[in-house]
Amino acid sequence: MSLSDATAAPAVTTASSRFGWKSRLVVAGVLAVAAVCLYLMLRTGADDVLRWDFRFGNSSFQRRLRTVAAILLAAYCQAVATVLFHTVTHNRILTPSIIGLDSLYVLIQTVGVAVVGAKFVDNSDTVPQFLFQTLTMVLFAAVLYRWLFSGRFSSLFLLLLAGVVIGLAFRAVSEFLQRLLSPTDFDALSIKLFGRLGSVNVELLPIAAVICLVVGVIVWRRRHVYDVVLLGRESATGLGVDHKRELTLALVLIALLVSVSTALVGPLTFFGFIVATLAYEFAGDWRHRATLPMAFLIGVTMLAAGQFVLHNIFYASGQLTVLIEFVGGIVFLAVLLLRKSS
Repeated sequence: MSLSDATAAPAVTTASSRFGWKSRLVVAGVLAVAAVCLYLMLRTGADDVLRWDFRFGNSSFQRRLRTVAAILLAAYCQAVATVLFHTVTHNRILTPSIIGLDSLYVLIQTVGVAVVGAKFVDNSDTVPQFLFQTLTMVLFAAVLYRWLFSGRFSSLFLLLLAGVVIGLAFRAVSEFLQRLLSPTDFDALSIKLFGRLGSVNVELLPIAAVICLVVGVIVWRRRHVYDVVLLGRESATGLGVDHKRELTLALVLIALLVSVSTALVGPLTFFGFIVATLAYEFAGDWRHRATLPMAFLIGVTMLAAGQFVLHNIFYASGQLTVLIEFVGGIVFLAVLLLRKSS
């Protein structure tokens, strides 16, 4: 029996639907493309009227195109990382940020501003800084995995607990250092502590895209393996899967995706949780062939439509990710309460 055949039986029960998972992906893809096109080519004029704007060569369109590239990369990283994290932890109320990578990013930014000053923020979007931040977060995750998985009492839940404790420690040190900053340095730092989509350095996009492409190829080629992992440790081992090796590889890929996303656009704590939760409801199939692309397409639709509404309907210049994190927190609590009451 092949590995793909072994995953024919779903691990969870899904409601029957008139539309298969492929049809649902097509609909989600159309919505994502429509949201991106609306954001790129429909603008509000001086008379407060929405009009199509096909001036592809002007600076405004180039800026929006850069934002779309950041949206695609952020949605991809967060969606894939969260779905994989739910697979290996068998818990859909957790997010990859529990490992402590977001807290480490905040600590790096805070220490940099405390040592160098506000000019550290001005140089934080350069290629060397991006690579340094990404490499630091990946190395932290690798050391944490090796430390907790190579010992006698290796356990995934011990890893999650250690991630929470270390993350709280990073946050405590960051808050202490922030209290010592001058008001000017603190204001400059605050900009970097929220997710940002419209101010990404264009030089970082090809690097992030290559990393996402490599990870995407690895994940997609192993999607049947992750279907088996989703069945549980005993079932996966019985079907010939090296559960510990697959778990470690998946966690390394998750750490890499979260590190790239955080270093590129800043922390997005609950965004991945939202798109993954919606993907499970609308994918029409429990397997990763459906949930992974569905989560990505939902993420693109949310970010692109949110940017369009924020800038053309409400004329707001704030950060969309702040609103997403607020809504994500509410969705997280709602899911938690519904699970508790069921």
